[in-house]
Amino acid sequence: MTMRPNTMRTRASACAAILTLLLACTFACHAPDGEGPDQLAGSGWSRGESRLDDITNGLDDNASRGLINDGRGLTGAGTSALGPPGLEFLPDGKSRFIPPSVRNIPAGTDFDDYVVIERADGTKERYGPEHIASLRAKLGDDDLGQPLPLARTDVDGRVTLNLASVTVTHRFENPYASKIEAVYVFPLPQDAAISDFVMQIGDRRIRGIVREREEAQRIYEAARAAGHRATLLSQDRPNIFTQSVANIEPGQTIDVATTYFQTLPWRDGAFEMVVPTVVGPRFNPAGSRDGVGAVAASHRPGSSGQATEVGYLQRSADAPHVLGLKVHVDARMPLGAVTCDSHPVTIERPDDHSADLALRRDDVPNRDFVLRFAPKGDGLHGAVAVHRDPESGEGWFTMLIQPPEDPAHDDIEAQPREMVFVVDCSGSMEGEPLAACKRTIRRCLDDLRATDTLRVIRFSDQSSALGPDALPATPENLRRALAYVDGLEATGGTMMEQGIRAALQPRTEPGRRRIVTFLTDGFIGNERDILRAVHDHVGDARIFSFGIGSSPNRYLLERMASLGRGVAAFVDVDDSSRDQVDALFRRIEKPALADLRIDWQGADVHGVEPARLPDAFAGRPVLVHGRVRGPLPASIRLTGRAGNLERSHELAVGEARADATLPKLWARARIRTLHDAMSWAPTPQELEDEIRALALEYGLASDFTSFLAVDASEVTAGDHGTTVRVPAPMPRGVRYDTTVSGSPVSGSR
Repeated sequence: MTMRPNTMRTRASACAAILTLLLACTFACHAPDGEGPDQLAGSGWSRGESRLDDITNGLDDNASRGLINDGRGLTGAGTSALGPPGLEFLPDGKSRFIPPSVRNIPAGTDFDDYVVIERADGTKERYGPEHIASLRAKLGDDDLGQPLPLARTDVDGRVTLNLASVTVTHRFENPYASKIEAVYVFPLPQDAAISDFVMQIGDRRIRGIVREREEAQRIYEAARAAGHRATLLSQDRPNIFTQSVANIEPGQTIDVATTYFQTLPWRDGAFEMVVPTVVGPRFNPAGSRDGVGAVAASHRPGSSGQATEVGYLQRSADAPHVLGLKVHVDARMPLGAVTCDSHPVTIERPDDHSADLALRRDDVPNRDFVLRFAPKGDGLHGAVAVHRDPESGEGWFTMLIQPPEDPAHDDIEAQPREMVFVVDCSGSMEGEPLAACKRTIRRCLDDLRATDTLRVIRFSDQSSALGPDALPATPENLRRALAYVDGLEATGGTMMEQGIRAALQPRTEPGRRRIVTFLTDGFIGNERDILRAVHDHVGDARIFSFGIGSSPNRYLLERMASLGRGVAAFVDVDDSSRDQVDALFRRIEKPALADLRIDWQGADVHGVEPARLPDAFAGRPVLVHGRVRGPLPASIRLTGRAGNLERSHELAVGEARADATLPKLWARARIRTLHDAMSWAPTPQELEDEIRALALEYGLASDFTSFLAVDASEVTAGDHGTTVRVPAPMPRGVRYDTTVSGSPVSGSR
């Protein structure tokens, strides 16, 4: 009781600090559509500098650092050391809440799908009986049967040529009798450049601003403690984000819209747009603390010991929210085939250059949405788009480079190859994913040449191989390889680094090119360790990644292939792999140009990303971002190797105007390069500083910057209430019991 006056003074000082901050305009503005955070609608104010010490001074520990379970058990008003009435502790350390209406649950009921509820006083409980159709939560004295706060996700995409603008809107609703904070971990494409972040409450729209990560976190916590509605978007990985929404009042709906831009890649005859909808369950090596934990929805927050954590439902049918999606495509030229094999969609063609797609019905967000479309004609030709600053004339450009077919290329003698197949046999690959891997490898082995050698390596908790050395691709050795592949089984963790070392460390026979193909879902949480291992050992090898499954870790697989100057391909568990494998081997057989270099013909071009260009493969043009002072040249010269011969091609450059999204896309590409380099840099601080500066200058989320929006117009009553973490469905085709920590089989995975 003696702490009560201090607590009241703390809240008063926090409120005063918030008001000071509002007058300085550091919170997100109430801006109409089209107005940015630097011009506050109707106020005449410009954005000022924040005084974080004013906000955080005087806050008690719980208010400033958030509610953290210290593991000493459940305590709070009206509870005992064993928790509130009806909360039972099980022998395995789990607990369950048995409300009066369902006290007579049969023995042996599986409680893995109970959701954890964290109260404002720090207590945590599990709710959600198995006999209801979808996972439900209970708060305070509310009746059982209320839905979780994330009601739905809506995706609205607009594509012009190969530039996509996508808005992802999460609708949060509070069905309870007290305030809540909702926390949700969700995916975005790894190359998404977030351009806008808006919180909408009724008819009020609060546009977010970018701040350094720690600063944004402190402002959010102070706003939350003072009763302001606020939302925070933080990047945990280039393709994983955490969204927190504070002070959602009973019966209230809050929409949080994130808009990003993305340059769509051209893959084997079509542009491809991928919208991820769920984060796959990650494996983290022992001792890891900066990974992505995968736990049962029933487990207490933080139980994985990882910096980011996702709770999973045992059945996708129990997903607490639904997905709606629509995309408009304007090709600006006659449009050919438009396809979507991942979801049932309706496709309308209002004219010859556009298409409108939509999901046939709301769906479960448990797999990637994949759209492919192609202009009519004889394929893709090189193209460049430029945006110029009207004052300085500085330009940002995006260029697609498609080397022309070389008639002499077919006559070049093929270089002998060492073909290495590395197969992920961890628990997440059990069942359909590993079966898809086996089909893919069988198809690959069919296409080996007599001059090739081969190795097959498996990894899970440890790595092993078909043999200690590469084997000639004789009929007998191919039969041995097929038998080895047929006998592979999925079990254990994902120690991918061991597989990388086994594939790349042995010396290559002189005159032979090493081609390494990884087949994996990429479900690991230590991506930096993997990228560092690839960087340190790749040498002159080429890496091709086959992403297996409905929601693979595309960020990891794309970056591995980029470091290995190869390409990534993706195969769903339901797909026939023949077309993908055939396309892969066409690229391996004859890259259009290897060791690609660009002569800019004297133009003042700088900041080119990627700095080390990949090989140019048939069906996979090279995408280049860069900056230019003055005009681009009328043509550029491409130089590279075709086999053992030097080849050179001159390509015309036609400059097309583009909007102001290109600077953000360039900055995102530059940040991606710096982020990768932090994995192996001896002194990463300089890289971190450059990432932070770029993200703040261009208004982007990064590992070191976050988006923040605060509704400063009202103060809600009481404290910030209960924290509800939104669980995710299992990705389609992935087994819960072999991937999620605390599931009946996985144990402490």
